[in-house]
Amino acid sequence: MDLDIRHLRMICAIADTGSVTRAAARLGLSQPAMTNQLHRVEDLIGEAIFVRSRSGVEPTPLGRQIIARARIVLTEVDTLFGDLRGPSGPDGVVRLGCVHLACVASVVDRVGDMLPSHEISLRIEPSTALLAEALTHGHLDAALLGIIEGFDVPLTAPVVSRTLIPRYPIFIALSAAHRLAGEEEIHLADLKDESWISPPGADDGSLAALRASCRAVGFEPNVRYDAPSGAGRPLVAAGHGVRLVDPSWPAPPGTAVRPLAGQPQVARLVVAWRRDRLSNEQAAAVYRGLAAAYSDHVDDNPIFKRWWDAHPEVHPLA
Repeated sequence: MDLDIRHLRMICAIADTGSVTRAAARLGLSQPAMTNQLHRVEDLIGEAIFVRSRSGVEPTPLGRQIIARARIVLTEVDTLFGDLRGPSGPDGVVRLGCVHLACVASVVDRVGDMLPSHEISLRIEPSTALLAEALTHGHLDAALLGIIEGFDVPLTAPVVSRTLIPRYPIFIALSAAHRLAGEEEIHLADLKDESWISPPGADDGSLAALRASCRAVGFEPNVRYDAPSGAGRPLVAAGHGVRLVDPSWPAPPGTAVRPLAGQPQVARLVVAWRRDRLSNEQAAAVYRGLAAAYSDHVDDNPIFKRWWDAHPEVHPLA
């Protein structure tokens, strides 16, 4: 047996739903048929892709790699015959959304350079779930979404997506006066007594991912503060709490930003767009603009720059 597209869709459906039964219902198959297909794929690969968990199934380390690559293949296939209709809206405005990243400072200019005959509007939103909802309801034409590994944000037709950055680590921000601020990397277990600022966009899995990572090293995080994206910086600088941050941000005054040992928090960036608003050519232009905008700010954090240079496999595709 050779792997084909339907097997990749099956694997991703199981990952999305966390259940063979729910994935079978999504794809219109019986649960026994789905289970048999999964076993045949695992036999072909030679290792398990999923293992049982309390709530259903979860991917193995190899499974996470397979799922990440399967998503890339499927997004390319799904956009192969994209809608070739003209610009978004009669006013020629491309309505972009973006999670709160360092690159928002360059998004309008970079995407505008790629689409010189269009105006670019931008909505910055810490919640990927809200951006996905805005795409679904037609309030946005395209968006750059950040998705925590192990979680997903469903996108429904006519919204399609393409991976920009398949994998990057989440860093930790703490006060410059913190006892661990001088360390090159910080072990999550060493933060067990800290107060935490809730990650922005908690409704898209970031808070659940934080709790899961902390529990895996033996503690329950004390999430004491809830602050919009960026608003928690003074709390960090004053030593009141620590928080997870996008690694491309430079460390604000009074703070230190460090990688977490073993990368317990990992995310990916995905460009999503409506096929009824953007043609293939326009979507590709948006992708190139967002890739350039992100690359513009890799140097903002020297620690992340070292990681980035050591991992060319995660750089945006041309």
